[in-house]
Amino acid sequence: MTLTNKIVCWQIKMHFPKRQYLFLAILLPCLILPFSSCSVYSFKDISIPPDVKTIHLGYIENKARYVNPSLSPQLTDKLKQKINNQTKLVQVESGADWDVTAYISSYDISTASVSNQRSATNRLTVAVHIIFKDSKDEKKNYEADVSRNFDFDANTSFSQAEPALLQQILTTFPDDIFNRLFSNW
Repeated sequence: MTLTNKIVCWQIKMHFPKRQYLFLAILLPCLILPFSSCSVYSFKDISIPPDVKTIHLGYIENKARYVNPSLSPQLTDKLKQKINNQTKLVQVESGADWDVTAYISSYDISTASVSNQRSATNRLTVAVHIIFKDSKDEKKNYEADVSRNFDFDANTSFSQAEPALLQQILTTFPDDIFNRLFSNW
């Protein structure tokens, strides 16, 4: 320990005896906690005003050119489960504080990379259009798109790759939609 560090430590000990450290350790949290709550409760980086108690999440329709028949019901179910598990909102069919409707707007395949004049990787792009309505404050209403790309080997046909891609979509896409709805980003 250098001489400067010893002097600083000595000065701190002189100004704050051990009793005062204990007193500050108890007093400081007691002073901060009452003022730390605000009008929005937060849980895992999500923010929901305290007056919002209910949500309606409609069926996520598939309006894309190519329709995977199992994507809409499974995506709707996964998103409803995520809302149930990670918020205190009650899902209702009508008269909700927040009303969320959505539809799959894109489910398209394109070439992602080329090697030796041939496609090496293909890409499935999935996009969902969200319509959010706040019954208490119309200024908070918005529409947004959430999209994500899923790459697969070009030597594999889409029909062969689709089951694995569907699992990736159902694992990641509910999180993307949830974050767009509740994290205000």
